[in-house]
Amino acid sequence: MTLSGVAGFQRSRLIWAAVRSIAMAALLLVAYYLVPLARHPHQSIVLRLTGALVVFVAVLANEVRSIVNHDEPLLRAGVSMATVIPLFLVLFAWIYVSMSHSDPRAFNTPLDRTTALYFTTTVFSTVGFGDIVPRMDPARIVTMVQMAADLIVIAVVVRLIFGAASNARARSQSA
Repeated sequence: MTLSGVAGFQRSRLIWAAVRSIAMAALLLVAYYLVPLARHPHQSIVLRLTGALVVFVAVLANEVRSIVNHDEPLLRAGVSMATVIPLFLVLFAWIYVSMSHSDPRAFNTPLDRTTALYFTTTVFSTVGFGDIVPRMDPARIVTMVQMAADLIVIAVVVRLIFGAASNARARSQSA
């Protein structure tokens, strides 16, 4: 995919896609900060992780379907990326902050929402400064799952979204 594929789009459609992308990312962040955390110390980490991954896969499937059915699939793919990546980060941050609230010993420092989002982002970007460290095995396991999922998101999900856009665009040009 090259930027030359974007040249034919009308300026207003590009602006609308950018506004929608920013709005989706902002909406996810607002929801992350406003939705109350349930305190269930004995709620299964596996249940939290499974629920988050199910939500992520469901949203991803919906986004791919939207790309394929959209009249401008490349623009829709950009909006999808602005939905899927922040959702991924917010879901893992939610898991980390809920783990920290359930058991403050899970990490070397108690996590609030911002700190959990920061930790999630450093793990996602593979920077991992080391200022926040999972100390208990469940927190380490979730962090390892995020690391593996990060590779999948970067390698597979990005390719899936833009592959769907390219295929949909090729189909519409040949029709």
